[in-house]
Amino acid sequence: MKDFPYTESKDTRSGFGAGLAELGASNPNVVALCADLTGSLKMDAFKKAYPDRFFQVGIAEANMMGVAAGMTIGGKIPFTGTFANFSTGRVYDQIRQSIAYSGKNVKICASHAGLTLGEDGATHQILEDLGMMKMLPGMTVINPCDYNQTKAATIAIADYEGPVYLRFGRPVVPNFTPADQKFEIGKAWTLNEGTDVSIFATGHLVWKAVLAGKLLAEKGINAEIINIHTIKPLDAEAILASVRKTRCVVTAEEHQMNGGLGDSIAQLLAREEPLPLEMVAVHDSFGESGTPDQLMEKYGLTDKAIVEAVEAVMKRKK
Repeated sequence: MKDFPYTESKDTRSGFGAGLAELGASNPNVVALCADLTGSLKMDAFKKAYPDRFFQVGIAEANMMGVAAGMTIGGKIPFTGTFANFSTGRVYDQIRQSIAYSGKNVKICASHAGLTLGEDGATHQILEDLGMMKMLPGMTVINPCDYNQTKAATIAIADYEGPVYLRFGRPVVPNFTPADQKFEIGKAWTLNEGTDVSIFATGHLVWKAVLAGKLLAEKGINAEIINIHTIKPLDAEAILASVRKTRCVVTAEEHQMNGGLGDSIAQLLAREEPLPLEMVAVHDSFGESGTPDQLMEKYGLTDKAIVEAVEAVMKRKK
């Protein structure tokens, strides 16, 4: 098992803020819109440096999506910013009709996703957003794993023509990917090569998968660990190459089991390579108030849960 040292932990939302500020300097067509959460989305640096390209729309998320769609007609590249629940559930009709249906070049940037929003509770902890957004035709869906990757993804999507959903979060997590990485949309990243089981993880669960890999190595299990930062388009080639070698699969995500990464991989395997699969995800449940660590433990989104899923799926392996 490869070692992935890190010297600091950072919140992924700060990676978004840093990437957006860098884009402001390099691309004059980039504009930013925020629904009264500038500090929470770490958009302050962009606002300060480029006040004429920053638009505070207030608590009017549906209006923000419509304004962003309109801005693309003039050649602008709008980045919208609010919590993931308000970026998807509250404005799904506007995204579907004004952005996805007409293929508008809007970057929907969503913070505070999943259970790790913590004490704000179930009303804010959206766990359905990846599924909602991946079902929209033409929508690209990205869920990076740490500060560096979120910054790189933010910069990369500005050059991509078409609607994008970029998901990140509030808690500090180990920052273990290279600062100078080149982010490739739709290209999975193999963190560790293995032969016994394929672990496909996304977002905050990627680091949990790395920790699980170390625990598995102590048990003599050699796990292949792959970071699926792009949920859609899914890197089917990389996934199939891995599973044809290991012959069993575990997926891990901070999302409902229905509609997330595991669901996408299950569909792929059903079509191309039917194999045993276990999913580490939330089982048809809303969240609740608590610290991020408490919630991840209670809902089974931990390195130990991934280890247990690996042990279970390997018993089904033929």
